[in-house]
Amino acid sequence: MSLSANTFGNFFKLTSFGESHGVAIGGVVDGCPPGLSLDENDIQQELDRRKPGTSKFVTQRKEDDKVEILSGVFNGKTTGTPIGFIIKNTDQRSKDYSNIAEIFRPGHADFTYAHKYGNEVRDYRGGGRASARETAVRVAGGAIAKKWLLENYQIKIIAWINSIGTIKIINDDANSKQQLIENVAKIDNKNLFFLPMPFAENAEKNIENLVENYLDGIRKQCNSVGANLSVAAFGVDNHKLPIGLGSPVFAKLDAVIAAAMMSINAVKGVEIGDGFLSSQQLGSEHNDEISPDGFLSNHSGGILGGLSSGQTIWANLAVKPTPSIAMMRRSINIRNEAVEMRTTGRHDPCVGIRAVPVAEAMLALTLADAIMQDKAQCK
Repeated sequence: MSLSANTFGNFFKLTSFGESHGVAIGGVVDGCPPGLSLDENDIQQELDRRKPGTSKFVTQRKEDDKVEILSGVFNGKTTGTPIGFIIKNTDQRSKDYSNIAEIFRPGHADFTYAHKYGNEVRDYRGGGRASARETAVRVAGGAIAKKWLLENYQIKIIAWINSIGTIKIINDDANSKQQLIENVAKIDNKNLFFLPMPFAENAEKNIENLVENYLDGIRKQCNSVGANLSVAAFGVDNHKLPIGLGSPVFAKLDAVIAAAMMSINAVKGVEIGDGFLSSQQLGSEHNDEISPDGFLSNHSGGILGGLSSGQTIWANLAVKPTPSIAMMRRSINIRNEAVEMRTTGRHDPCVGIRAVPVAEAMLALTLADAIMQDKAQCK
């Protein structure tokens, strides 16, 4: 990893650049093999799932998030050289942040950025580099990884919301999660809140209405709320993934996945498989027994000893409430004086909703990199 840590991956690499209120954000994907069919629409359809302004339940910043490929593609195919892309910022309202140039917002990175880099260069406009706007770059890079994984290894990646605040969509018990993951191909997360919908049609509408009313109440209170989501990678053909991805000691696949997920803005917890629920289980309950036809359960999340087992790889993520709320809060300014402030501007009442495609992107980048590393060492 470079000192500044703006690059993710060792073989399939994504380098990210840009700030929330700068001219543009963008990235470079290096290591993508030649010959992959790729155009801007392949990336755009993923960006459209993450972009702001799609409903009253996400930030009302109106960004088209239109991607432009700058290099690495010729005649509709990747060339094997770095794929550069850019996403211009078109709806910045930097004046919304002028009142916090000398004040640290509670729950944000303002305080830590100022101490690390110096407040005179801290970009206070929307959080600068710390803004969730940067995740659009991950989604764009992840779109390339997702397409490569699907076309070459029949690996499909999908994420969904388990709960928003106190509203539970999926029960926390292991059996409910296992049943859902076994039917992951049936999940339709194109709905407003990326909810898994293996339910009856009437139940689906009721759940969406329940979440909508709940978030509407949170929004009207000028408050925010967190969410829990899951992300899974499974093989389209017989649900089989490559076996042995990862390294058995310091670069365990589950450790790399956890690091990738924890790098997403607002993620404060990651579980692989049953995660913390494992601490309450007996060995006879948690062990995934094996038959000649394969594993009989998947409490391990598809990873054993840091290496992929060929089963569906799945993880749970805890996303904290959006720290930007319009309620009066106590803080300090750059002179260490006590102040009271509220955050103005346009913000998500639940940032976990738009984290769904970001989680998919990070898992795709992780697995693409792991496959290339495995091929380099063992194939």
